[in-house]
Amino acid sequence: MAAARAKGHRGGRPAKLTDRQLGMAERLLADPVTTGQQVADQFGVHRGTLYRALADYRRRRELKS
Repeated sequence: MAAARAKGHRGGRPAKLTDRQLGMAERLLADPVTTGQQVADQFGVHRGTLYRALADYRRRRELKS
């Protein structure tokens, strides 16, 4: 694993949603008419996956600040 990390490989399952998609999801969810299920359906993921990815995205963005 150390050799793979040295080459820049992270390992693990690839993310279902990109940061760009998560930013768009945040903007969509800011509208009180739009539900989390509608946003999740739009991106083709489960609602729980969307909220878990958003929490991680917000945490990473907060650490950058």
